[in-house]
Amino acid sequence: MKTMVNRLLCCLLLLTAFQASAQQQRYTISGYVKDENSGESLIGISIGKPGTSIGTVTNEYGFYSLTLPAGRHEVQFTYVGYAPQKLTIDLNKNLRQDIKLAQSNRQLNEVVITGKEQEKNINTLNTSLNKLDIAEVKKLPTFMGEVDVLRTIQTLPGVNTVGEGAASFNVRGGNGDENLILLDEAPVYNSTHMLGFFSVFNPDAVKNLNLIKGGFPAEYGGRTASVLDIRMKDGNNQRFGLTGGIGNIFSRLAIEGPLQKDKSSFIIAGRRSYMDVMMKPFLKGDMEDTKLYFYDLTAKVNFKLNKNNNLFVSSYFGRDVFGFGGQSDMNWGNNTLSIRWNHIFNNRLFLNLTTYYTKYDYSLAFKSDKKDEVQQSFKWTSNIINYGVKPAFTYYINANNTLHFGLQSTYYTFKPGTGTSNEEGRSMEVTVKDKHALESALYLDHEWKASDKFGVQYGLRASGFQFLGKSTAYYYADTTPGIRKRLISAEDFGAGKTIADYLNLEPRISARYAINNTSAIKAAYSRSAQYMHQLSNTASPTPVDIWTPVTNNVKPQVTDQVTAGYFYSAPGNKFELSAEVFYKSMQDQLDYIDDADLYLNELTEADLLASQGRAYGLELYAKKDVGKTTGWISYTLSRSERKTIGLSRDEWFLNRYDRTHNVNIVMSHEFNQRASLGANWVFASGTPATFADARLEFQDWDIPYNTTEKRNNYRLKPFHRLDLSFTYKGKQTKRWKGEWVLSLYNIYARRNAYSVYFRQNPDDPTKKEAVRLSIIGSIIPGITYNFKF
Repeated sequence: MKTMVNRLLCCLLLLTAFQASAQQQRYTISGYVKDENSGESLIGISIGKPGTSIGTVTNEYGFYSLTLPAGRHEVQFTYVGYAPQKLTIDLNKNLRQDIKLAQSNRQLNEVVITGKEQEKNINTLNTSLNKLDIAEVKKLPTFMGEVDVLRTIQTLPGVNTVGEGAASFNVRGGNGDENLILLDEAPVYNSTHMLGFFSVFNPDAVKNLNLIKGGFPAEYGGRTASVLDIRMKDGNNQRFGLTGGIGNIFSRLAIEGPLQKDKSSFIIAGRRSYMDVMMKPFLKGDMEDTKLYFYDLTAKVNFKLNKNNNLFVSSYFGRDVFGFGGQSDMNWGNNTLSIRWNHIFNNRLFLNLTTYYTKYDYSLAFKSDKKDEVQQSFKWTSNIINYGVKPAFTYYINANNTLHFGLQSTYYTFKPGTGTSNEEGRSMEVTVKDKHALESALYLDHEWKASDKFGVQYGLRASGFQFLGKSTAYYYADTTPGIRKRLISAEDFGAGKTIADYLNLEPRISARYAINNTSAIKAAYSRSAQYMHQLSNTASPTPVDIWTPVTNNVKPQVTDQVTAGYFYSAPGNKFELSAEVFYKSMQDQLDYIDDADLYLNELTEADLLASQGRAYGLELYAKKDVGKTTGWISYTLSRSERKTIGLSRDEWFLNRYDRTHNVNIVMSHEFNQRASLGANWVFASGTPATFADARLEFQDWDIPYNTTEKRNNYRLKPFHRLDLSFTYKGKQTKRWKGEWVLSLYNIYARRNAYSVYFRQNPDDPTKKEAVRLSIIGSIIPGITYNFKF
């Protein structure tokens, strides 16, 4: 690792020396770009010389830096929804120029972020990147009248789920735990409420989001399938305001305003569902004490310390509570805290230093409270805690060269679980020992625009992982593949002692070639390493699945991905098209022996198998950005497979979340300034499932079995659904804005199968029947009143 650091620093010094000698008589204009009315930093603002390809965009904090030859220049700042602003400057020295952009009423109805000139899909170096502004997300049809970030990204190409109610999403053949989800740079481990029906991200507090599916920049690591980078609003530093909504499932309220005008601001947003309150009058007897609700609180403050220093503090706290009568109780939740310091060393060197804390925990409890039964109870608790630090530097060498470099380090504590049982006053406790780990990385990434036509972004990430004590390392004998391994020895390690360590080099490169002013082709290669897994032998990860690090028995997962695509932007940015193909090779994924014992088992690793995977496909995307009717159509043709020695006759088999075809049609139409309609239709091939193809008869009972021994040998029926929403804005005043949102989810009452299982007919045991499990099988209406004051 030390050698790698020295090499990266040498590269940086050489590039800096080259820049210093070659850029004489060139000066830099730099600063922040913010919204004139709210003081919010604006991400992805285009800054450039009109009539040329020279330009840049603001980073995630609204900072920009553009180096030009000495002399007189006209510089233009543009962003869809804002009035363009032009500056004429005499550049004979480095210039600091902060900009405030005013919103343009004429453009507000035309939405969206992707219309910006520098950020058009043909001009960026990124492949497999989708950028969404929260204003765009709010135009989509809603579930129960509520805007949801995760439901939006599931309409994009390459993204799917195993079905309604899934607690995670899958990207390009990756498992749900292979997605890196960041909220203001703090990782989030469970991103959904109510077992997948709502996301934990309050739309009133979200500014924008980026989904990266391939060609990852070197700064991102730790996961292999995707990065979902969500940025929160900073809060209005000009005036106080209220935003919220009252719906039939939950209500929400957000307050924001200045702590000191122009210098500091805050935003606090909260939500609470009340399904339990609505159900209470109808629950009697054993179900009287049923609990079914969630809540969350999102908060952020920021301070402009001086012109070169800004401080941000972001926090999230949320929890789900499910309790059925007095017999069972389940709850889970996330806590995050991130503190970020932005520092401008000079007009070209920008630092963002992030420290964060993340905790995900859950508990599961059962008890018998009937007087005529033996009094029994059981409770299981588990959590994962992270402490992290990430200094990230951006060095703007000139208009055509930008350097990104930094370090990252995260300390993990895994608490797999403690189970406590009690029977008639006699207590027994089972505890799986804690696990500790340290993940570190350093990276260097260079963006180079070689010409108007060609550009490349290349970098290297060096990541390392240490499995640490205080813990116990277990050693197993090699056995027949697919059979539980036999324990041969165990060794205790003291606190901080290294049990196992790993090092991976992760090269990344993306390239772009412009065919003409409207078309470009791109290609990318990336290698990613993942040092933790979510243990789950269900169809989709659940909130009570266990997170575990790689150990002396479990190796890191390494994924290589190649992507290539064609991109088109129509003149005037009226619409865009893209077609991408990808291939992924995944090594050392986790699989499980049949009947694996994953919970409260100190020897879980004996039931784990190393698996290799592959995924490949075609993604088509057409998007219309401007006009009264906007939206997109996405189509994905893909295949996701695994091969595990000891399972399915050692042959390739389909992943549980594989869908051959996936179509999404998303549309929004504005009838006038007050009324709009949103629609979303989705079609997807059914997911694979393992069914028996034969049976044994024993004393009038059927015993099913699979003669082929192959997993996922059948496929469920196709999934499809249509959602509609209608938005009507009431009378809008200068201080009060309100709107009604009416929604119909699953409008033609499709009973999509989440799974199918077989059972003997209760009335005639000689007959067997298939039972379809549908999470939602009817129309679900919703109504919400949204307001802004």
